[in-house]
Amino acid sequence: MAKAAALGFAATGFTRAALPPERLAYLQEFLAQGQHGAMGWMAERVEQRAHPQALWPEALSVISLGFSYAPEGDALENLSRKNVGNISVYARNRDYHDIIKGKLKHLAQFIAAKGMGVKVFVDTAPVMEKPLAEQAGLGWQGKHTNLVSRSHGSWLFLGEIYTTLELPPDTPERDHCGSCTACQTACPTNAFPAPYKLDARRCISYLTIEHAGPIPQEFRSAIGNRIYGCDDCLAVCPWNKFAQAGREQKLAAREDLTAPLLAELAMLDDAAFRQKFSGSPIKRIGRNRFVRNVAIAIGNSGNPALVPAAQKLAADTDPMVAEAGGWAVSLLNVSLRPVFSRNNPFHKLIK
Repeated sequence: MAKAAALGFAATGFTRAALPPERLAYLQEFLAQGQHGAMGWMAERVEQRAHPQALWPEALSVISLGFSYAPEGDALENLSRKNVGNISVYARNRDYHDIIKGKLKHLAQFIAAKGMGVKVFVDTAPVMEKPLAEQAGLGWQGKHTNLVSRSHGSWLFLGEIYTTLELPPDTPERDHCGSCTACQTACPTNAFPAPYKLDARRCISYLTIEHAGPIPQEFRSAIGNRIYGCDDCLAVCPWNKFAQAGREQKLAAREDLTAPLLAELAMLDDAAFRQKFSGSPIKRIGRNRFVRNVAIAIGNSGNPALVPAAQKLAADTDPMVAEAGGWAVSLLNVSLRPVFSRNNPFHKLIK
C-alpha cells in the first residue's frame, strides 16, 4: 500500500480477521505450563487473542504492518564492555508504541474516509500480532518465536489495523528457518525448551523488564551487562544480512543510551530516572527495577572501580535494589555491612 510506505512502513499485508484453531491451542498450552511467568495479562481475554472477531465482531480484515528498526552496526557490540550497560536496540530512544500508533492512526484515517470502520493496535491489546503478520505474508515466526522477514530479518515492529473493509488476503509466508538453530544456541539463559517455543521465565527480556522482584541467582551471571532487554536471539539470525538500517530518526539511538556508563546509572534517583527516560519505553519499569538491573551488571563487571556504585545501591531504601546491590558488592569481593543480610526481606527469596 503506497500510503503505508509513505508513512515509513517497510511491509504491509492483508489477511482475514480470523486465526486457525491451532493458534488457540498453542496459547493455551503456553499458559498451562506457566511459561508466561508473571505476565498475567496474557491469560486474560484469551478468546479475543485467538479470535480477532471476538475482539471486534464487525472486523472482516486485518492490515498487518511492519516497521523496520534494524540497527546500524553490531547490536551486540556492547556486551564485551563491562563498564557500560547494554540496552536493547528498540529502547535506545523514543517509545515505539507512540510512534507506530501515530502512524497507524494516520493510515486508518485514510481508510475511514472511505466510510469503513477501523481500529488500530500496537502491542497493547489482546492481538496475536505475529501469527497475523505471518498469515498476511510479512514473514514467519522463527525458532525464537519472533517474526522473521526475508527482507528485514528479525527487526520489525508490528502493528495492525482491524477494518470492516473486505480485502483480498495475501499468501501466508512459509517457514525459512530450515536447520538453523543460531537463535537457540545464542540464548544466554537457554530460554528455548524446543524450536518455536519460549519459556519467558528464563528470558532476559522478561527478567529485566517484566519481572518485578529479585532476579533469581541462577540467571544473574548470564545476564552480563544487559540492563534492559536482550537482542541476542534476534541479532544472530542469518536473515538480518538483508536488513537495511531503520530510517526513523525518533528511533535512532540516543548517544547517552548507546553505551551508558554503569557508574552513572547507579546514581539515578527517581526524579533523575524519570527525566532521563522521559518518552522512553524504559520509563515504564520504574527506577527501582531499572537500577536493580544496573546492580546485576555491576556485579558481573568484575571491575573494582565500580565498588562505590555497588555500595550505594546496597544502601538503597528499596529492599530489592539493596539486595541486588549487596550481591554486586559481594561478587566484587568487598565486605558488606548488614544492609545485605537478615534485615532484608528479599534476601531469603532468592533461589
